[in-house]
Amino acid sequence: MTALGATVREVTPTRSRAPQVLARCRALVRPALVEAVGRSHPWVGEMAGYSFGWCGVGGAPTAGSGGKGVRQALAVLGAEAAGAPARAGVPAAVAVELVHAFSLLHDDIMDGDATRRGRATVWKAYGTGPAVLAGDALFALAVETLALQPPPAGADAVRLLSGALGDLVRGQADDLLFAARPWSGPQRVRPDAYRAMAEGKTGALLGCAAALGAVLGGASPAAAAALDRAGRHLGVAFQVVDDVLGIWGDPSVTGKPVHGDLRERKKTFPVLAALDSPAPAARRLAVLLERGGDPDEAAALAEAAGGRAAALAEADRQVAAAESALADAPLAAGAVRDLCSLVDFAVRRDL
Repeated sequence: MTALGATVREVTPTRSRAPQVLARCRALVRPALVEAVGRSHPWVGEMAGYSFGWCGVGGAPTAGSGGKGVRQALAVLGAEAAGAPARAGVPAAVAVELVHAFSLLHDDIMDGDATRRGRATVWKAYGTGPAVLAGDALFALAVETLALQPPPAGADAVRLLSGALGDLVRGQADDLLFAARPWSGPQRVRPDAYRAMAEGKTGALLGCAAALGAVLGGASPAAAAALDRAGRHLGVAFQVVDDVLGIWGDPSVTGKPVHGDLRERKKTFPVLAALDSPAPAARRLAVLLERGGDPDEAAALAEAAGGRAAALAEADRQVAAAESALADAPLAAGAVRDLCSLVDFAVRRDL
């Protein structure tokens, strides 16, 4: 069982493979990622290096890891799933890592977040304008990286990335608009709307990562589509689990304050699921949220109305759907095993 006291399915033996898979893929991708960032303006490159944890303000090298690298690993494994060598997926891995960094730079500005991974975000360290510029530069580098690949795969990859970015923007737009909608009544946000938002905001790039690697590895359209579906399901599960951690996670593990998302009045899946419940606690929760009441009480009511259990069950369903998409596609068995280990690891990262 998880530390959160419900499901998100029992940890499988494949989980132990994930750290090794991630380390292997990071080592393969890092030189190409550094080379891509090096093609940018030196000041922009410094901000990009800061965002990846490679350097501090001013450019002095640091020992930061820059994150686990789930997206770049999905791209490398996508190529291997198509029967190609891992290196075939490296340009895809670089492109999605650049896009992910670009999205985080802009997300931090939109959300007003002052810290990420324990230090100042780029906009706090360098200013809002420079951070926007750095994000734009990373996006341009991502497109260039794919456009440089031989035809027809390069053009196919650019089209795939463009579609995923459109979905990402739609998901982000919905997430921002959710903030203005009421907690109760016909205009409230329902769980189905949240799923669609999370698939775009988080799942689109995860699905794109795996599919891009497959496309550059010569996969069939059916195989690439299956990898995209798996990544999108993973994205929803990832976002739902992140919401659970944002309310009930251990601050010493997550780095987030207790009941932080409730204090910020975010419309997260556990709360939306609780509000959709027929339990008496749901009505009390709606009233409390409408008047901006105590977050600790809101967390207790959300749990009493079944919000935490519903969220973890939703994550289970999405993980199962991701694994089913992988199992049913014409993909290399070893790569599928590693992909399943990443699916498991990503949704249990802080549990």
